[in-house]
Amino acid sequence: MKITAISLTRLVLPLDPPFNAAWDPEPRRSFPATLVTVETDAGVVGYGSGDTMDGFEAYEHLFLGTDPMQILNQVRRIETINFHGGRYWPLEAALWDIIGQVAGLPVSVLFGGSRDRLPAYASSGELKAPEARAEAALHAQALGFRAMKIRIARDRLTEGIASVRAAREAVGPEFELMVDLNQMWRMSGDIEAALPLAKVQRLAAELAELGVLWLEEPLPQVDVAGARRVRTQTGMQVSGGEMVRTMPEMLALIEADAFDVYQPDVALAVGMYRARQVADAVGQRHRLFTPHTWSNGLGLLANLHVAAGVDAGPFFEFPFDPPGWTPERRDFFMEPIQIDAVGDVVVPDRPGLGATIDWDAVRRFTV
Repeated sequence: MKITAISLTRLVLPLDPPFNAAWDPEPRRSFPATLVTVETDAGVVGYGSGDTMDGFEAYEHLFLGTDPMQILNQVRRIETINFHGGRYWPLEAALWDIIGQVAGLPVSVLFGGSRDRLPAYASSGELKAPEARAEAALHAQALGFRAMKIRIARDRLTEGIASVRAAREAVGPEFELMVDLNQMWRMSGDIEAALPLAKVQRLAAELAELGVLWLEEPLPQVDVAGARRVRTQTGMQVSGGEMVRTMPEMLALIEADAFDVYQPDVALAVGMYRARQVADAVGQRHRLFTPHTWSNGLGLLANLHVAAGVDAGPFFEFPFDPPGWTPERRDFFMEPIQIDAVGDVVVPDRPGLGATIDWDAVRRFTV
C-alpha cells in the first residue's frame, strides 16, 4: 500500500460568546482546526487532527509513495520534520486510522486492547468564581463524572483556592478534584514570570488539605528539582508533560522522576507510537500515564485509543466546561464524543479511530 495524497482542510469555528481559556491572556473568539486526510492506492482513507499542521506542505513529498503500514518509519520521518517545523502528529493519527481499517480493528486494540472505556474527568478551561465553580462541579457530578480538574491562575491564587474549596464542599470527599497551574509552557507572547517555588509549595500544601488528587504543571519544565520538592515536602502528587516537544525530553523527565503522572498529548507532544513507549516506561517505574487531550474531538479520539490500549488512568481527560467549552464546540466537525451515564468515555468499536466526520460542518467551516 502506498500513500497517494495528503490534504489539509483548514476550518474555523466562530466562538460567540468567546471562550476565556485560563491559560491564554487573550479571549478566544474563534477555534481553528486542521483536518488531515491521507489517501492510499488501496482506497483506504485515514483522518487525523489536533494541531494546525502549519508549514507541512513543504514536507508532504517525503510521505507520498511510502507505505502507511510501516508506522515506525513514518514516526521517525515525522520526528525529523518536527525538528525543523511544527508538530505534525495529526498525520500519524491519520496513518493509525488507516492501519486500524486494514486490520479491521479499533486502534486501541493495536495499542494493547486493555480497556474499551475509561472513566472521564471533567477538565475545566475557564476561571470561575467559587460559587460558579461549585455549581459547575455539581452539574458535572450529576452528569456522571467522578472527577473534575479546576484551573487556578498564577495571579489569582486566593480566588483559585476558594473555588477548589467551594467545589469540594459541594461535591463531597468521594468526588476527585485535580488542579492545573499551567506553568510548564506559555502561550505566544505571554512573558509574565512563573510563580516562585516557595509560593507553589504553600499552594500545594493548601490543596493537599482539600483532598486534591494531583497538581498539574506547578512549575516551568526546567525546574525538575522544584517539582520533586513540591512532592516530597507537601505530599501532593504532581503531573505534567502535555506539550513536551521530543521523546528525549520526555525520557529525561522520566529518568529524573519529575512527576507522579505523565500526560503527553499524542497530537501535540510525542505522537501515538511514542506515547505508548512513555506509558510503558512510567508504568515500569510505578508512575501513572494519562494523556492531555485539549485539541479537538479527533485529537481527543487519538488520545483515547492510546489511553484505552495501554490501560491509562486513573481518569481520562475530557475537556468540558459549559457554556464556554462544550463537546459541540470542541468536536464541531464530527459527531461529538460524550460520556455515558456512569461517567465513562467509550472507545468506538469501529475499525480505525472510528470518527464520524460531519462533512456538512466541514464544508460550512472551511476557510
